[in-house]
Order: sequence, then C-alpha cells, then structure tokens
Amino acid sequence: MINENELAQIVQRFGAMRALADRAKAESPNDPRALFGAGVAYRLLGDYTAAAQAFARTNVLQPGQAAILFELGLAQEYSGKFEQAIKAYEQAVGAAPDYFKAREALVRLQKQTPERNQIALMEAQFAGPDEDGWRTAHLGHALAKTYEDLGDVKASIAWLTRGKQKRKAVSPYNPALEEELAQGAMKVAYAPGGGFSSEEPIFVSGLPRSGTTLVDRILSSHADVKSLGEIGNFALLNKKLSGSVTRPTLDPDTFARADAVDYARLGKLYIESTRPLSGSTPRFIDKAPSNYLLAASILRALPNARVIVVRRHPLDSVLSNYKQLFPLDDRYYDYVYDLETAAHKYVQFDRVVRHWQSALPAERFMVVQYEELVAAQEEVSRQLIAFCGLGWSDSVLAFHRNAAGVGTPSAAQVRAPMYNTAVGRWEKYGALLDPARRVLEKAGVAL
Repeated sequence: MINENELAQIVQRFGAMRALADRAKAESPNDPRALFGAGVAYRLLGDYTAAAQAFARTNVLQPGQAAILFELGLAQEYSGKFEQAIKAYEQAVGAAPDYFKAREALVRLQKQTPERNQIALMEAQFAGPDEDGWRTAHLGHALAKTYEDLGDVKASIAWLTRGKQKRKAVSPYNPALEEELAQGAMKVAYAPGGGFSSEEPIFVSGLPRSGTTLVDRILSSHADVKSLGEIGNFALLNKKLSGSVTRPTLDPDTFARADAVDYARLGKLYIESTRPLSGSTPRFIDKAPSNYLLAASILRALPNARVIVVRRHPLDSVLSNYKQLFPLDDRYYDYVYDLETAAHKYVQFDRVVRHWQSALPAERFMVVQYEELVAAQEEVSRQLIAFCGLGWSDSVLAFHRNAAGVGTPSAAQVRAPMYNTAVGRWEKYGALLDPARRVLEKAGVAL
C-alpha cells in the first residue's frame, strides 16, 4: 500500500529543508546550534556559499570547535575556495590534533613532499583500537595519498589496504546481492509511451570517479542547464510507488515490483520534487550515481528525459574507486574496501550498461567514455549537447570557469582545464592490481 504522507515528504523535502534553514538563520542569529543545523541543511541543498556563511557565524559564536571548523572547510572546499578551506582545516587540527577528518582533508588538498608531510604523526595516530573503522580509513587514505605524492605506489597501496581493513569487516561487500541487484535492474522492461512529458531532466550517472562530475560541469556550463547534484529523489519516489517496504531504496524487491508503478505519477512527482532546486532553469541535471540501475524506469516515467552513463577504463575505474574515501555508512559503497570487490562491482556495472545500450532508445540513452572525452573535448562535448537537445555554446568548453559549487571529491579537479594525466593511471601500479585484473579477466571484461 502506498503511503501518501511519505510521498509528500519526499516531494516537499527540499523546500521544507530550505525554509527551516532560512528560519533558523533569521530567527536565531546568535544560537550556534541553530546556525550549525542551518549550515548542514544548506550543504545538503548544494548551497555551499550559504553553508559556509552559517558555519563561519557558528565559529564566531563558538570558536575553536574542530567539528565546526571542519564543516566550514568542507563548505569552502565545495565552493572552490581552497585556500580558505585549508586554513579552516588547519585550525580544526590545531584545536584537536587527532581530528582525523580534517587531517585527511589537508593531505587531500595539498601536495605532499619529502620536506613537508605528516607521515610520523599520522602513523602514530593510526595505531590503537578503532570501533567503526573511520579513523583508520581516513588516516590510511591520507598516508596512501602521501606516499603516492612521494612516488611510492607500493607503500600507497599497502596503506590503503591497512586503512580499509576495519571498514571492510564492519561493512562487508555482498557479491551475490550485487549480482541479484544487477539482474533485477535488467529485468525492468522499457515500454515506450505513457509517463510524464517533461524534457527538463538530464540524468548523469555511472560509478563514482569515472568522469560523471566532469560531464555534469560541462553540461551545467550551458546557460540553460543547472546541476542539482546527487539528489536521489527519483529512486526514493520509485521505491514508494512500487509498494516495496524493504529497507534499501534500491534492491531486488523494488525492481520486481516495477510493473506496479504508476509511471506517469512518478514522473510528475519527481519533477515537482526538484522545483525548489531547479527553479525556472529550462533543464537540470540529476547526478545520483546509482541512477544507471534505474535507466528503464526513468525513461518509462519521463520519456523525454536524457540518461547519460559515464564509463572509464576498467582498471582505472577500479583503482580510482579503491583510492577514494567515501565517508558514508551506505551499502552502495561497501565495494570500495577491497580491490577484488571493486572489480566485481565494475563487472556488474558493465553488465547493466551493456544491457541498456541494446534495450533503450539511442536518442534517450547515451554512454560517454571518459578517455574519449579527454582526448577529443570539443567533439564529445558537441555530441553531449546535441544529445541533450540543446543549442551549442562555447561556454561548455570552459567548464573549469563554472562558478557553481560542487559537492564531490572532484571539487578541485573540475576547476582545472581538461587534463589527461588521469588516463592510464593504472599502468604504473603493475602487479599491485592483479587481484582486480583477475576478477575482470575471469568475467570477460576487455582490458
């Protein structure tokens, strides 16, 4: 049975969140708890400038608190104000030297050198019990980044392995469930006709660290396109309208109920749910990574939408996911704690994307290869713009000048012009990637 109240909450959540944040800022300008809550809400809404302002005011009212300074730094980082972010992170570790989140952020944003690094300090902080695994994950990633900067990829991989052990035990990857999820997604049949008529949404999806943020920034540099970030509304609404009552938003039970969904209503509610963020901009981007699993459902609900999936060389994709810290208790990211499971995840992703390429209309579903985009920026950018039904604009070639905030680990990279140094990065790791290579080769993935 469909819970109408839950549907309404999803549709209204962004508007309600902003109203609460604005009210807290206006009515409680001297209440640090209220302002901190407002800052978190603005960050979740993708308004990183407002978030930074709220956290800065909170820091004035309650100075020297590492958690507040870290949130301030994060909002500034996402706004592209990297020098300010570094200063906030430095103040956070100054206030609490063992605040590992800020310690990792500083290493992530700054090139480490033989003369300037925190290896001894971080190794000392790494030792000892770690109940949930987040301290060792952050410090392990920071040490891995340090050794990578120093040119020692063997030590880098070793620290990633050590840093991920506790999280791997706390949140083990379930390969059978992932295979069942992929199979369930592919069983959702695409049916033309019906749905809600809107050309506004452009869904950009794929595995994290595959170039999705780059494609998002290229498209959102067009005057008629606004990025809403990773909002997740479609999956939530699809879950509720399917009648599934299992806990995960995406699971085999939800996919098995696909034919029970009222797709016209799903499309309409989804568009309504984006209004507080999209406003009057003609087109908007939804960049939730897992939407590739919902491609058929998206095009049944929104037949005029565009779905773009970005992919990358299998070993570069596996390596970049393994190297990335996702500080979330979310089953979707359980695969990143081991090279073999990261490769297994890629195999399932590859299966689904290849299926959609044969099952979905080419004028609505597009696969972009990251390496091709880097090698032929204008050509592939023109293909993207044409696919989305937009008129050409030279502004998309200057995506690095896009001033909008971006709440992903790529916040710094996408503010630089196109570069090719991330292509073929897997090659320098050689045999260190053999565990992943064996999984990919066994599955028949071409390398």
